Amino acid sequence: MANKSFKGRAILPGRLEGEALVSRVGFNAYASFFDSLHDQVTSAVSADTGNAELFGKRLDGKIICLPNTIGSTSAGAVWQRVAFLGVAPKAVLFSMSIDSMAAGGLIIADLWAGKRIVTLDQLGDEFLNTIKDGDWISILDDGKVIIK
Repeated sequence: MANKSFKGRAILPGRLEGEALVSRVGFNAYASFFDSLHDQVTSAVSADTGNAELFGKRLDGKIICLPNTIGSTSAGAVWQRVAFLGVAPKAVLFSMSIDSMAAGGLIIADLWAGKRIVTLDQLGDEFLNTIKDGDWISILDDGKVIIK
């Protein structure tokens, strides 16, 4: 595939590259990082048995690509904690809008833990229909995403 680019809204901007990990059904932050949060492990492997697309896959160091988020009272705290523990993904990309609870947690992780998880939303349905696990992604400061 030739390079394909998408433009999103940068919630937490940043410039980086990495490998995509895709879930078209969403993301339960607490269930996904459960083992990392409770066992103080050094890498995050998704423990969310309700998400067959992610279960058992490494989350840390990846660029997680999702449709949207549904807020919960734990989402913000989970993002802050996994950033602090160093088991967070490099970036989280959403085809639709990020929920304010999840965005708040990512912003708090950036401010309090000093660990930026680059976050973009509003990349569009075509983005989620195009991206596949293992694709290499470049993210630019202005919210542009290039799938290589």
